Amino acid sequence: MKTSTTPHGNKFTSFFCNLFGHHYVVSKKVTEHIKEYKCIHCGKEVTTDVVTGKLSELTPEMQEINSTLEDMYRKRQNRSVHQVA
Repeated sequence: MKTSTTPHGNKFTSFFCNLFGHHYVVSKKVTEHIKEYKCIHCGKEVTTDVVTGKLSELTPEMQEINSTLEDMYRKRQNRSVHQVA
């Protein structure tokens, strides 16, 4: 049996998500407030929007922004830990 796929998984899982909604789980914690999520059924990836705080599609541009933000956040956390000690 030949299966057809869409950008977010196969047709059955896409239909399931269209009917019942996505089931997102946290795939990456960028900062305390910004996270990346992935649907366990169809594989669609979204992230918390910095401006509105709502979920928006995870584009390559957003991935780059999140990566840069994560690096800055980690450096700041390391710096504050070393200043206290």
